[in-house]
Amino acid sequence: MKYIFVTGGVISSLGKGLTAASIGTLLENRGLKVALQKFDPYLNVDPGTMNPYQHGEVYVLDDGAETDLDLGHYERFTNCKLTRLNNLTSGQVYQMVLDKERRGDYLGKTVQVIPHVTDEIKNRIRLLAERSGADVVITEIGGTTGDIEGLPFLEAIREFALEVGSTNAIFVHVTLVPFIKAAGELKTKPTQQSVAKLREIGITPHILICRTERPLDRDARQKISLFCNVPFEAVIEERDVEHTIYEVPLMLQREGVDELICRLLRLETPPANMRHWEEIIRKLVSPRHRVKIGVVGKYIGLQDAYKSVYEALSHGGIANDCGVEIVKVEAEALEKNDPAVLLKDVHGILVPGGFGERGIEGKIRAAQFARERRVPYLGLCLGMQIACIEFARNVLGLEGAHSTEFKPDTPHPVIALLDEQRNVTRKGGTMRLGAQPCQLVMGTKTAELYGAFVVNERHRHRYEFNNEYRGAFERAGMRFSGLSPDGKLVEIIELADHPFFIACQFHPEFLSKPHQPHPLFKGFVAAALELQKSRHNQA
Repeated sequence: MKYIFVTGGVISSLGKGLTAASIGTLLENRGLKVALQKFDPYLNVDPGTMNPYQHGEVYVLDDGAETDLDLGHYERFTNCKLTRLNNLTSGQVYQMVLDKERRGDYLGKTVQVIPHVTDEIKNRIRLLAERSGADVVITEIGGTTGDIEGLPFLEAIREFALEVGSTNAIFVHVTLVPFIKAAGELKTKPTQQSVAKLREIGITPHILICRTERPLDRDARQKISLFCNVPFEAVIEERDVEHTIYEVPLMLQREGVDELICRLLRLETPPANMRHWEEIIRKLVSPRHRVKIGVVGKYIGLQDAYKSVYEALSHGGIANDCGVEIVKVEAEALEKNDPAVLLKDVHGILVPGGFGERGIEGKIRAAQFARERRVPYLGLCLGMQIACIEFARNVLGLEGAHSTEFKPDTPHPVIALLDEQRNVTRKGGTMRLGAQPCQLVMGTKTAELYGAFVVNERHRHRYEFNNEYRGAFERAGMRFSGLSPDGKLVEIIELADHPFFIACQFHPEFLSKPHQPHPLFKGFVAAALELQKSRHNQA
């Protein structure tokens, strides 16, 4: 078993997750089986209770684990099927240690960060290695070198590397080489300081991945090599990508990263064949068609809040050889402005998931615009509930129809709390979470897109469609094209007399990959492309 530890320095948000995922891609395409995991230093047990502005998107796994968004990169870039073993937080570590202390497992010993906390961290690495059966385990350490909360994780991987031996574990450090415009040059000092911090605790990087806006010239590489005690060939340029994050694996391959890793870890493998990846890039950079998709949300100002949604849209574009321009629309802006003005140029409207009442009426107006103007609509989780509320109000004439999440005393609760959620008081990890089967109705557009009878999709919600209104909805033209196997829970709705109006209670964006676009996103972009062509012909 071989191990790669990815750390970061200077500042946060350098792209450690993308770098780790890209290394995984290259090693997979060399014929190796990889497993990736993320260690997060924050004290939350998981990010499930965090505001998206604090943490970005919460990425949900098949087993219901609410995890860091970097695990989305891991699954999209590789063939890994992740579980809760692949994400560990300080909160989980301390919870495990304190549970053991309360049970008396430590036999009266003083419980300390070393060895008790570090041992738990090392156990998680070993457990993933055993369960995954991978050739290489890639572990990303969240945060920035020098952060107090990250020190136990850095100490743990230092100890672990010592235990498994120098040919079985390497350290990859992602750092920043900023370009100072006033001086007109790249500055290597932040990288030197970051590596010095690592070396203080006994970790010397084998490879330095240097994030930079400008090319890293020979002089800069030599300086970094000399002062950071890293071989010249192991100082790697990782420039900001011009078009798409899916260029990163090819960039690292050109820099020889995978070859260097295999040499350090004594792995004998053929070169990575990345031809299929190059075709993905071609379709993203030079597509034959282009469409505009309006994403109506309440966290539009934060790119990471809908990360998987944006990526899944690009995957739908790849499947149709179509570039997708995302038009970000603030839901609250639609409450104050005419949707016909803000959405007039889009070829499709997507309403993603979310929580809280802010912007709800704007999302409802977006769904109404899509339904009445016959603009392709895709609703995800809350986006399905929004479509149902709009349909109840404006088609069925149920005045005041709403979700009990936002208006508990609504006269028409078309969306209501799940029965099993009524007595839940704890917020963390108590929603309907993870992969669950959905039975499709044959003859529907949804079943045609999936080409299957039963599918498994990932959930994250507390509220559902109220079955008391199912008959009225069906009589008015709404089709329930996906149900739970027992028929009790509505999973997918669609309008048969609309070019594309589909909404689902789950999160299909979590299962989409660039080389395996999700059927709903593939079909949605195809429908948007048809509208674009129709408008073009009319013009």
